[in-house]
Amino acid sequence: MFAPSMLSADFSALGRDLQTIEKAGADWLHVDIMDGHFVPNITFGPDQLKNLRGCVEIPFDVHLMIDDPKTYIPRFIGAGADFITFHVETACDIGECLDLIEEGGAVPGLVISPDTDPSALAPWLDRVRIILVMSVYPGFGGQSYIPASSDKIRKIREMIGDRDILIEVDGGVNFKTAREIRDAGADVLVSGSCVFGGDPDENLKKLRELTA
Repeated sequence: MFAPSMLSADFSALGRDLQTIEKAGADWLHVDIMDGHFVPNITFGPDQLKNLRGCVEIPFDVHLMIDDPKTYIPRFIGAGADFITFHVETACDIGECLDLIEEGGAVPGLVISPDTDPSALAPWLDRVRIILVMSVYPGFGGQSYIPASSDKIRKIREMIGDRDILIEVDGGVNFKTAREIRDAGADVLVSGSCVFGGDPDENLKKLRELTA
């Protein structure tokens, strides 16, 4: 599956770009939420997401790069989030946040940053449906894939065993890296500049062919 990252779309014509990737067959829309504290960048909030919800029907995959996910989870669910992932590195009560996501009717997941050992996920493997592996440092698009991420993906795949958990990978996913990432065990590939840097329909088609 492929989840184009909205950060790489043309924000002057965002509705148009989202409709384009929906028509091109994207599986999810990846939405990065940054608060300027957990990562040194700021994107947008639930009100803006709610406005976009009326433009497309594609599932919204919301990645919270914020210090206080507990406060904002209900608001993003109310804005139309279908999947919500947040970082295992936050100081929040992870169990409470997962409860909030489930109670709101969204699919819960955790995110692991490049310098975090996969063992941090172990206590939560029976609670999550998605593990998002950051293969670049969170906060900015356009970074190169960190090669060590492939081994991390394989290790997490072993940890998951027969649990019904999707591995999602975000960072540096392009025509050169997609096959390696898929072979390592990823189910969902997040790609921004590779998809939006040209014809999204052709770019998604090529990514699918490379990972088939």
